[in-house]
Amino acid sequence: MITVLTGLIEEWARDRGLDTADPTKQMLKLAEEFGELAEGLAKDKPEQVEDSIGDMYVVLTILSLQLGLGIGECVAGAYAEIKDRKGEMINGIFVKEDDLIN
Repeated sequence: MITVLTGLIEEWARDRGLDTADPTKQMLKLAEEFGELAEGLAKDKPEQVEDSIGDMYVVLTILSLQLGLGIGECVAGAYAEIKDRKGEMINGIFVKEDDLIN
């Protein structure tokens, strides 16, 4: 499902010329969406949180397109980096093993 939706997002972006637009503007859009996500979490607005996460995925997909990267490859690389990571939960935050103070 996500692969199909990602393709539709990329097509939508190309149809509107966003694939060749300035990536710094897309980065600003990501910051805006992140702010909306933070607000949704702070004010306990689950609908806003869900919408913001979706919007951030759209923005990141378009940004990766603008930079000549595939969002799937970016996510695959990130997963490859974390898949074997070990660590501990400290105050609700996962701290990777390398960053733990002994």
